[in-house]
Amino acid sequence: MRVEVVAVGTELLLGQIADTNSQWLGEQLAASGLSSHFHQHVGDNHDRIVLAFRTALARSDALIVCGGLGPTQDDITRQAIAEIMNVPLERDQNIADGIRRMFESRGRTMPENNLLQADVPRGAKIIEQRRGTAPGLICPLGNKVIYAVPGVPYELTEMFERAILPDLLDRVRADGSTSVIRSRVLRTWGASESGLAEALNSRFEELVDSSRVTIAFLASGIEGIKVRITARGDDDANAEELLAEEEVQVREIIERALGDIIFGVDDETMEDAIAKRLCSKGLTLAVAESVTGGLVASRLVNVPGASEWFRGGVVSYASDVKFEVLGVAKGPVVSGSAAEEMADGVRTLLRSDVAISITGVAGPESQDGHPAGTVFVGIALGENVEHVQLNLPGDRPRVRAYSAISALDALRRILDRN
Repeated sequence: MRVEVVAVGTELLLGQIADTNSQWLGEQLAASGLSSHFHQHVGDNHDRIVLAFRTALARSDALIVCGGLGPTQDDITRQAIAEIMNVPLERDQNIADGIRRMFESRGRTMPENNLLQADVPRGAKIIEQRRGTAPGLICPLGNKVIYAVPGVPYELTEMFERAILPDLLDRVRADGSTSVIRSRVLRTWGASESGLAEALNSRFEELVDSSRVTIAFLASGIEGIKVRITARGDDDANAEELLAEEEVQVREIIERALGDIIFGVDDETMEDAIAKRLCSKGLTLAVAESVTGGLVASRLVNVPGASEWFRGGVVSYASDVKFEVLGVAKGPVVSGSAAEEMADGVRTLLRSDVAISITGVAGPESQDGHPAGTVFVGIALGENVEHVQLNLPGDRPRVRAYSAISALDALRRILDRN
């Protein structure tokens, strides 16, 4: 079963909103063993929408259309589907009455345009709307099918889970074929995409003819490079077994070539990795930030239960705050020794077991003889206080963001060694 997604809306092409619907649908289809080889965006133009639908149906078995079911003049998905099906639109009075009742229950008068949402291509099946006004559609075309759902994400997800996915799986079972796709993402920091690709090149060559396991890279900016492993199995157990076996091999190859750069799996963030290690060791953490201005503390408190291990932070942006609050010796503040003194000072001040600090130059101007992108991370753990020097690329916002995750990664590595 090949399923294509077409997202309708000129705002998507203009970049005014992000298409999270297609991303979510791709994840759900893959998790259910359904192939999705193509996604399209198309603007609010009847002829181009029809062309997009015909193109999708020529190469796929099912089409999921997101958007264009609203009550305004540019919502023309219904008309395009009716043309594809070669049938007229017919008003469904039950839908019209339901929309009217919903407006009345909120004490509002229904605009007449909303009745357009009750127009249904002849022969289509209605997906009842439970969260808004526009119903979804299941439109059969011979042995193929078009599903249409509103573009509002929480309406789309509910309709997909309740009506579309069960219908798709019924069609797959009717064809006598089924498979399960499972994916796992290994999250890395400290290596380039090309470096990872080079390290895994031999494994890629071994898998080139495989229909069971694939590897792909997902560059994620300030969150590092993700390595996605995907396995297709005959059932859940088989898919999970293939996935686990491949993960072991990929981890071994990466660690052998690039060291300890894998910090998490799937949705685990760098701050999740830090929390896990601190909790397992029964340690608390404090931070002193200059160049990052609170970015590290902000990331840490994103983790549920952070109050159990995160003591707090000091944003010592001005030099005199470093001197007077953290006890840093007067002198240049962009240095390894200043970073160590900041870490030791905030550990004492906030009575934590571990502390990290960040001082550096975000740019664009140099400071203390160091160019933009020079950052020092101080780490205080037990009797040991040390620092790491980083030379980071990018403009001011990127240097600050890279500094935050790099500091946490440096702490992760030291926690793993102790």
